[in-house]
Formats: sequence, structure tokens, C-alpha cells
Amino acid sequence: MKVLLVEDDRKAARLVSKGLHEAGFLVDVAHSGEEGDAMATTSDYAAIVLDWLLPGQDGISFCRGLRARGVSTPILMLTARHGLDDRVTGLNVGADDYLTKPFAFAELVARLHALLRRSAITRPVVLTIGDLSLDPVSHVVIRAGTRVNLTPKEYAVLELLMRHQGEVLTRSTLGESLWRGDDDVNNLVDVHVSHLRKKIDRPPLDPLIHTVWGRGYRLGPPR
Repeated sequence: MKVLLVEDDRKAARLVSKGLHEAGFLVDVAHSGEEGDAMATTSDYAAIVLDWLLPGQDGISFCRGLRARGVSTPILMLTARHGLDDRVTGLNVGADDYLTKPFAFAELVARLHALLRRSAITRPVVLTIGDLSLDPVSHVVIRAGTRVNLTPKEYAVLELLMRHQGEVLTRSTLGESLWRGDDDVNNLVDVHVSHLRKKIDRPPLDPLIHTVWGRGYRLGPPR
């Protein structure tokens, strides 16, 4: 599932983004409230991780503005402020949860999953194609009635393909979304797609993951 991280500290943004990627999330990063606001209103995110202290438009204004425009994406606010009044202020303007710095990364991931479970009550989340289903909240993947166990990266590749089912995604598109900054992106994509095929397209099931030679990969029934 894809989340938006709004954090002006570039070093902190790299660390949090890397950790979220490793936990199986797709991550877009904005370094200012204005940039994050534009991204949050033009793209579909499962959740937003938002720093309170931002240049220009701060986290409080960010939350208030999104909610005023009817954007209901769950927001987890990060801040060094520990006071009760600060927590109440953040929640009152529309944040769904609040995590104080410094924090354990495992807690950030757990709180994100909790937000997504709660938001699942009001929106459909299960992706399906034929006898393959993927639940972005529980991370459960089922093919032909059997649960499929995937690594976080395999899961992320599959989710991206399923969200664009029928479309051809190039290796560079997959790589930029999942392995930013790695020098061997194409090989990583090929290896993980190969592993996915062994689990998702096991015989005698019809293959759903297809190679489009010279272009990339497509998930869907045979054409």
C-alpha cells in the first residue's frame, strides 16, 4: 500500500522512507507542507505520515486544510512536542493518531497498520483479479483458495502490479517505486518477479504475471 511521508528533514525522511519500504509500504516523500498538500489532493494514499514542524505550511495547517476539503486519508502526525495540549490540538484539527519523537520504528509501523485497519471499515480495500486476492490492510494474499506467503518486497511488487492490473509496468517504474537509490534495480525487479511467479503462478494454475518483452511486466489474464 502507498503512503505519503511529509518531512522537511531530508535525512530523517530518507531513514523513515527506507524503513517503510522494508516494511512493505510504497512511499512518496514531500519536503514541505505545500508540496505534501498538492500530492495528497491529487494522488490516492492509504495513509499520510506528517511531521508537525514544516517550513511554510506546518502540520496543523496541513491537517486543517485537507479536512476542510473533504480529504479523509488517515493521518499519523510525528512531533517532538510532548504536551497534552499539543496532542489535543493535533487531533482536533484532523490527525487520526500522534507519535512523539524519538520513536521506535516498530511502533510507527504498528500504528500505521492500526490506522489502516480502522479506515478499512469505511472503504473497500481488497484487490482481486480472477482467483487472486490481496488485502492491503491485513497483507493476506490468496490464490485459488490458498494463502500465499510473501516477503515484504514480493508483496509490494504484487500490490503495485495489482493496482495497475492490465497495464504494463516497466522495470524502471517498479524499481523507482521499490528500490530507490539502488544501483542494481533491474536485476532486483527481475529476481522478485521470478520469486512471485513461483508462488502466485504455481502449476497447474493459469499464469497471471506476464513478461512484455522490451517493456516490462503486466498482471492479468492472458491476452
